[in-house]
Amino acid sequence: MSEQEFLAFKTVADTRNITLAAKKLHMSQSSISLQIQNLESHFGARFFDRTNKGVTLTRSGKVFYNHVCEILNLLHDVQEKLSDLVEDRRGVVYLGATLTIGEYVLPHILAYLYNIRPDIDFKVKIANTEVISQDVLEKNIHIGLIEGPVVRQRDLVIEQFWQDELVVVVPYFHPWAERPSITLNELAGERMIAREVGSGTRKVLELALQERGFDPEKLDITMELGSTQAIKQVVSAGLGMTIISSLTVRRECDQRIFKTLQIQDAPIYRPLNILTLAQTNETKEERFFINFLHDQDSLCEVLNLDYCSLENPANPAII
Repeated sequence: MSEQEFLAFKTVADTRNITLAAKKLHMSQSSISLQIQNLESHFGARFFDRTNKGVTLTRSGKVFYNHVCEILNLLHDVQEKLSDLVEDRRGVVYLGATLTIGEYVLPHILAYLYNIRPDIDFKVKIANTEVISQDVLEKNIHIGLIEGPVVRQRDLVIEQFWQDELVVVVPYFHPWAERPSITLNELAGERMIAREVGSGTRKVLELALQERGFDPEKLDITMELGSTQAIKQVVSAGLGMTIISSLTVRRECDQRIFKTLQIQDAPIYRPLNILTLAQTNETKEERFFINFLHDQDSLCEVLNLDYCSLENPANPAII
């Protein structure tokens, strides 16, 4: 039995579709089917029930699936440990991050770590939550950093490392800039610039408003934009207010470009989470990075640094 056959079996089981499995593995459907047949023939058991809608695991298939996961994880761990024995090998951490974290949180962290741990290389991918979660599951990246809610899956470990506040943001010349907070009802009377429907920030905001008895439909959304940076440019021009992460406007607030306000009696928070794969061994570099994220005092200090002023700013590779 080969690793490729085990991987083909697991991918078919995960996707419940031979065609999708073939696309993921860049193989032909006939090759996938043949590898499944070889496994079933070798072990004398039928692993899948096949229908016009796809395939599902049989009782034997479910038992076999658990062992295949263990075998693939073991092979991966062996490969990692053997790689560690290569002389002069630098530590590499493969990261994925969603947009807000990737643009406004991770640069501070990587710039700081570059100075204290220059022996670690970071490879970073920026994408949405769905892509990052799938990449962790497929071991394309080893650590995912995401904002907001994530669908619970048995193969994923989800750990919160920071609590991000969504705040009302207005230009410093706005009438609200003299105030520390506003009410929910006041939001309805002001032009609002928002992220596009379906974005993580938009989902968190709408859910939080509904939980507080406020109908998001009452918001006067005059413009929807696909990036936080674009929203900030429009708000700074005085075209409306917005509700976004406090992490994204710290510098502009220090420069008196923006003013942030809390929503009275109803602050809105969302978790920033670490995603890792269950039942897999972390490298010492990955454990160092995760431990750093859990060190709230150090993380708070780093996030308040101006990373552009550091002598050796990080230059992570983007994959």
